[in-house]
Amino acid sequence: MQDRPYPTLAEATKIWARIGLLSFGGPAGQIAMMHRILVEEQKWLGEQRFLHALNYCMLLPGPEAQQLAVYIGWLMHRTAGGIIAGVLFVIPGIVAIMALSWIYAIWGNVGLVEGLFFGLKAAVLAIVIQAVIRIGSRALKNGAMLAIAAGAFIAIFGFAVPFPIIILAAGLIGFLGAYAGASAFQPKVNHGKIGETQIADADTLLGEESPAHTHVDLGWALRVSLVILALWLTPVALLLALLGPDDVFSQIAGFFSVMAVVTFGGAYAVLAYVAQEAVQNFGWLAPGEMLDGLGMAETTPGPLIMVTQFVGFMGAFRAPGTLPPLLAGTLGGLLTTWVTFAPCFLWIFLGAPFIERLRDNKILTAALSAITAAVVGVILNLAVWFGLHVVFSEVVEFSAFGLHIDAPVLASIDWLSALLILAAMVAIFRFKLGPVTVLAGCAAAGIVFSLAGLVA
Repeated sequence: MQDRPYPTLAEATKIWARIGLLSFGGPAGQIAMMHRILVEEQKWLGEQRFLHALNYCMLLPGPEAQQLAVYIGWLMHRTAGGIIAGVLFVIPGIVAIMALSWIYAIWGNVGLVEGLFFGLKAAVLAIVIQAVIRIGSRALKNGAMLAIAAGAFIAIFGFAVPFPIIILAAGLIGFLGAYAGASAFQPKVNHGKIGETQIADADTLLGEESPAHTHVDLGWALRVSLVILALWLTPVALLLALLGPDDVFSQIAGFFSVMAVVTFGGAYAVLAYVAQEAVQNFGWLAPGEMLDGLGMAETTPGPLIMVTQFVGFMGAFRAPGTLPPLLAGTLGGLLTTWVTFAPCFLWIFLGAPFIERLRDNKILTAALSAITAAVVGVILNLAVWFGLHVVFSEVVEFSAFGLHIDAPVLASIDWLSALLILAAMVAIFRFKLGPVTVLAGCAAAGIVFSLAGLVA
């Protein structure tokens, strides 16, 4: 236990506000950033407790980084701490996406905005690569975990194996490995620091034992869950009853409530489904507009699934009924965000107390650790996919014996983008600049390129 005062809820709120403002780079970057601030800087919790919480959140539908914030906030300051952490994690993204949605709806693709996105994408790719390295160095501690990560990457990159199957297979491998007593799947007991930047649970404010408030019974968990269920689904029921199922607000509430419980694998795993429904079924967006929304979400704070706010905004903006279009769009975007993120609190407050009780269960720990290793491979796949589509304007698919590999058309390379990505990586890895500095520098460069006519 650290010999310093336990933070008050007000002090913790300042930390969570800082995390929310810095939550760029998708789940990989966000998780790495939370680890740096909460584990390495603040020493609220240690490496093993952080990974245990992360492993649980990886199994849940919805944005794992935001749910990890709720989990740790709950660990530190009970239910109020979880609510504050989860809300502050998404508020900057809500504000940023809403502002960009207004600009998009009023002016469309403005040249300076295109230049801004061009620069930010380069910085985001560099930050994601850094995050893969940081998380991988902590989760891939032996050959077995490296093999699981490599297998996950090959499965999803080359064979398009669905994410849930990869997760289930990794968990089964970890379970069977621990049950058989294989040393690679046995948790190590750490005394003191694990490494230069890795902190043992015993050297943190929470220590090795679970706080008293985590020892709750099933009745408490069910009561809290019922309250959250009511807050989540009451607006949905009212909209359906008052406006009917064909109204755009009823459609938004119903569709994204269903999406919230099936979004296993993070934003990328569900975006194809959302795009198909939003474009072909509901007609909320034109085909290319989903990519514009994804660009907004990838280059603003908050979870990538925040792109759904843009979808809801545009859907209501284009079918406002008797409301002014911008007001309808704003309400549609906020409704989408509400039904997308409210369930995240349900999964944590219902399940986290029981996951905490199983923190010392070696077989469960091994299964969850194997899942984290697989997720590293999946995140690497996302980094490769993102890099291919940022640096090259044309990508072709090669198929043989069930293997499907995306390969760049070398002649389509965007040299300006490649150079900006290289500069961002040098800034991060060589000069150790922080993410905000790198993002600001790349954004400024993108705007300059746009003014010079270099960005189409």
